[in-house]
Amino acid sequence: MADRINELLEQFADVRKKMLDELSKSIIGQREVIDQILAAIFTRGHCLMVGVPGLAKTLIVSSLSRILDLPYRRIQFTPDLMPTDILGTYVLDETEPGRRNFRFVKGPIFASLVLADEINRTPPKTQAAMLQAMQEREISAGQTTYPLPDPFFVIATQNPIEQEGTYPLPEAQLDRFMFNVVVDYPSLKEEEQILSATTKGDKPELQGILSSKAILNLQKLVESVPASDHIIKYVARLVRATRPQDPSAPEITKQMIDWGAGPRAGQSLILGGKAMAAMDGRFSVAIDDIRKVAVPVLRHRLSTNFQASAEGVSTDQIIQKLLDNVPEPDLPKYERPRKA
Repeated sequence: MADRINELLEQFADVRKKMLDELSKSIIGQREVIDQILAAIFTRGHCLMVGVPGLAKTLIVSSLSRILDLPYRRIQFTPDLMPTDILGTYVLDETEPGRRNFRFVKGPIFASLVLADEINRTPPKTQAAMLQAMQEREISAGQTTYPLPDPFFVIATQNPIEQEGTYPLPEAQLDRFMFNVVVDYPSLKEEEQILSATTKGDKPELQGILSSKAILNLQKLVESVPASDHIIKYVARLVRATRPQDPSAPEITKQMIDWGAGPRAGQSLILGGKAMAAMDGRFSVAIDDIRKVAVPVLRHRLSTNFQASAEGVSTDQIIQKLLDNVPEPDLPKYERPRKA
């Protein structure tokens, strides 16, 4: 059984390499961003992508939909967007002369991969329409509940520099996102490649690599990757270190954080660690896998206070200091049984 799982993980690592090679036809750089999005997809998670305009956030998602061969919908969030524009609505049909029936017309949320573009530009009423879909993977219309496709992922984008006419996402909705992925500027070499490749007029053709069924099978494979008690204890220590009321919290947490992460953050850390290990072809989660996903998992789940703002300390810097200071649990020592 273990040999079979190791074989499947090796195949998974090869599939991930093929996906990265295919994405490199249209996306230059952003390898860390792509890895985090793939980790969320293979663990049934959602992503919030934050970056200034022009960094290919939308292109990354649309390219992913093509290589994953999934039904894809893009919803452009605007101040006048209504919940029914996302979920769907009932219409009155005249099936026969004199006979009319209400029929539900599904909205764009009924897709496997949904891009919520500039999600913070719509009012809270419309933002709240996404909550049930993201958590329960179903929506309610009237007295009927409709299941969403499986697999189902939401990848939302947000512009961090323009706040006029925006509505900040409430903490309850932020917590629904497994990762807060920051899309940064490319390096000099990458930017030169982007300028060269995108001004020729060529449009790369991307090939589908994974079907819906294959993604569901890979999700089961990732879930089967074991997380040892050593990993569980480390994740619990790390999450509790973000809470200023916890007796074990370090001084930086008590000084600069108003409230910390909840248990869902710990779940996301372990699942993210499993995905990183599986994509690397390994059948065990390492501490480094947890550290690799810690910043995108925690950065939107911590609330810093005025002192952090006054001293110019960012959430990412606090998380990095916690990673440097939170110790790993001691490994259990096993003694050899004495001979009779």
